[in-house]
Amino acid sequence: MFENLSDRLERSFKILKGEGKITEINVAETLKDVRKALLDADVNYKVAKTFTDTVKQKALGQNVLTAVKPSQLMVKIVHDELATLMGGETAELNLTQKPAVILMSGLQGSGKTTFSGKLARMLKTKKNRRPLLVACDVYRPAAIEQLRVLAEQINVPMYSEPESKDPVSIAQHAIAEAKAKSYDLVIVDTAGRLAVDEEMMNEIAAIKEGIQPDEILFVVDSMTGQDAVNTAKEFNDRLDLTGVVLTKLDGDTRGGAALSIRTVVNKPIKFVGTGEKLEAIDQFHPERMADRILGMGDIVSLVERAQEQYDEEEARRLQKKIQKNQFDFNDFLGQIAQIKKMGNLKDLAAMIPGVGKAIKDIDIDDNAFKSIEAIIHSMTPQERTHPEVLNTSRRQRIAKGSGTDIQEVNRLIKQFDQMRKMMKTVTSGKIPQMPQMMRSGGGRRPF
Repeated sequence: MFENLSDRLERSFKILKGEGKITEINVAETLKDVRKALLDADVNYKVAKTFTDTVKQKALGQNVLTAVKPSQLMVKIVHDELATLMGGETAELNLTQKPAVILMSGLQGSGKTTFSGKLARMLKTKKNRRPLLVACDVYRPAAIEQLRVLAEQINVPMYSEPESKDPVSIAQHAIAEAKAKSYDLVIVDTAGRLAVDEEMMNEIAAIKEGIQPDEILFVVDSMTGQDAVNTAKEFNDRLDLTGVVLTKLDGDTRGGAALSIRTVVNKPIKFVGTGEKLEAIDQFHPERMADRILGMGDIVSLVERAQEQYDEEEARRLQKKIQKNQFDFNDFLGQIAQIKKMGNLKDLAAMIPGVGKAIKDIDIDDNAFKSIEAIIHSMTPQERTHPEVLNTSRRQRIAKGSGTDIQEVNRLIKQFDQMRKMMKTVTSGKIPQMPQMMRSGGGRRPF
């Protein structure tokens, strides 16, 4: 996401490199390039023009300090304006009723149903909420079944009335059910259409009137570009949205919707979907997104994702094993599983400042750990627990069983042994990150 925009902005700032001061001429030249970069990223024309005009005004009004180069100052101004453009501050959910009610809206195919499941999981695990998912798409039986499957995966109750064709009464009955069973959050998934139509708008407006939700979230596929902004505006005119959700930000999108929608609709972006997995959901932080766009990484979000997978009890257990040099291949498999739960490997690496640009042309396969896992799974329980017994004949058997070769097995075992020795020296009580064996690029296995 935003890779092309990031590259274009970086090239724009180079115009100011080597310049002793900011002048109207070099600023105009830089911002002409910035505006073109924004338009190519599918940002609304009026938004792009207002943005560059504001940046120009602020840049010309600044005195460049001796310690700050003009290009650095321009990056700072653009960063701050990008964050402002996307809302400035992180927008929280406003859930005050008991039970609180969230109404989902959007076109068919935008990812509404999947996002309902993701949001329920997030609020259950992070906020200790007791959610109830409600199926109000009365036109597609597959939508009801999809929501049921999602609910089972996250162990959340789901309410539906397959025989009913009245989404308003279904939603009202669901809220009554939530009150009766002490669920404190109701997430209502509604029907979508392939395009905005009057029937669809009347129906969801009636649902809103019937249940008076705390939040009305508009779920939009960010890959639809400016169409996403226009559709959001139509929904907002009818429903008075409280927030926007951008899905598929991990796809091949130019990102213009994220930069335009806040200004055009004047409603905050509250969440983004970053993948197909149920944990692939992030609260939207304008400052952090501005960091990513300008290639500064997003170390805060990376740490937060790591903390979500961090188990204090497990960490203490592993610390004791490390100190006794007993960290084994079973523990290693557990660490790999935690890393995989954090999300797409390339996205995670790109959150580290300076790394995103370095790996933009490198193919980091999400299955990068497959060969490692295959080798470990081909070991016997004794071999996993006691790697020291892995002699040549055992290694040959493991190579055949895992579909790898003896060199790969030897390399993994050698690196694992080096890692164990390194980890044993750690006395801080923190579990260190995995070393070189995690890296992958250019389609190679991570060895």
